[in-house]
Amino acid sequence: MSFNIKEIIQSRSGQNYDLHDTYINPSFSKVLKIIGFDRFYSKGKGAYLYDTQGHEYLDFICGYGVFNLGRNHPVINKAIKELLDLDYPNLVKMDAPLLSGLLAEALVKKMPRGIDSVFFANSGAEGVEAALKFARASKKKNKIIYTAHGYHGLTYGALSANGDSHFKEGFGELLDGFVQVPYNDLNALEYELSKKDVAGFIVEPIQGKGLAVPEGDYLLQAQNLCRKHDAHFIVDEVQTGMGRTGKFLALEHWNLEPDIVILSKSLSGGLIPVSAMLGRRDIFNQTFSRLDRCVVHSSTFSQNALAMCAGLAALHVLETEKMAENAEKLGSYLVGELNARKSRFELLKEVRGRGLYLGVEFGPPKSLKLKIGWNLLHKADQGLFSQAIIMPLLDKHKILTQVAGHNMDTIKLSPALCITEKDVNRFLLAFDDVMEACHRFPGPVWEIGTRLARHALKKNAHLSIEQQEFQN
Repeated sequence: MSFNIKEIIQSRSGQNYDLHDTYINPSFSKVLKIIGFDRFYSKGKGAYLYDTQGHEYLDFICGYGVFNLGRNHPVINKAIKELLDLDYPNLVKMDAPLLSGLLAEALVKKMPRGIDSVFFANSGAEGVEAALKFARASKKKNKIIYTAHGYHGLTYGALSANGDSHFKEGFGELLDGFVQVPYNDLNALEYELSKKDVAGFIVEPIQGKGLAVPEGDYLLQAQNLCRKHDAHFIVDEVQTGMGRTGKFLALEHWNLEPDIVILSKSLSGGLIPVSAMLGRRDIFNQTFSRLDRCVVHSSTFSQNALAMCAGLAALHVLETEKMAENAEKLGSYLVGELNARKSRFELLKEVRGRGLYLGVEFGPPKSLKLKIGWNLLHKADQGLFSQAIIMPLLDKHKILTQVAGHNMDTIKLSPALCITEKDVNRFLLAFDDVMEACHRFPGPVWEIGTRLARHALKKNAHLSIEQQEFQN
């Protein structure tokens, strides 16, 4: 009997959530059902998703930034198919693969001055792990500084540099030598750096959780402090890179010259897991310091031919289709339109970010009726209001968005860089409709919030019982 993946998908379509409930993560499946995100998607193309009923969705989550170039870009798909047809030798291991050399060459050309070497891995977290190891090996120091609310992945080294305690709870003691400082606080950073035991400071140019942006010349001064105190300046561009903010790297907005840069997510167009940790040759030489240490840091699927091929094609698409430029243009348009709505919607507090990497934050209203609803929701759970925004955007308007982080009144907008002005206007019309509903109390959005609050109260009661049992 032959294997036919198309027939398998067709015959088992609609069983997604049953399978996940049984074999994968029933808690996540339950959450999706509660918030109405339990859809059955059958196709992805460009900036859109399509469900089994034929509905079109405008995707403003973009696979957490994996699909900067859009889903299933034909140029990248074609390149992968052509490579497969070649029966190309992959992962020989005792080999120096051509495609990884070519991708490394292409990436280095896009880097700031001084960065000339690449280590390929399979995910952003793996790229972070490599950066942390290389920094420690290079400086012969142990301490790593990271920022509050920063996010760099969930493997143990990356988790140790995670500024959100939610992700750390329940996993025991993490790695030694990691110190958190507030984002945008140069005094706190210099205080730690001045101890002279810091291997590196890792930071996102724009934070993914909450979309916090650097104030003034914070990043440039942080870089200068790292130079002054002999620590590596490590910039995590896993989400902000590949044109997302209107430039190939977000660090270009501040003319930074870091020691290490980390790329991932859309580096392969979202089709093959891949990441790249880039730095100066002298940093790499401290890790691969002798012939018998030439593979002291490695990864089985590093430099795999499919990922390297997809990466080369992705860089070609990004440049020839001018997607970074489109991100800059439409991001500016979107920010301008949203800011113009502040006078209409008292709940709309702030819009921030760069390019098509934006956070829309809501704040306490002034009118008495809305205050009652706002306070009730926040008393039940600090993150409910944002959930009550993204649910009708999906259910009524078929636009997929996400909350920007735990206990935040901010939604995150990170659509594919190939969106059009028509797509932006579609979002703005939907946003207007949802915000108008928010400014009616009682109203449909507040009813959604009340329903979510009941689930939150049940969850909190359950956790309270578990804690009591543990203490007893």
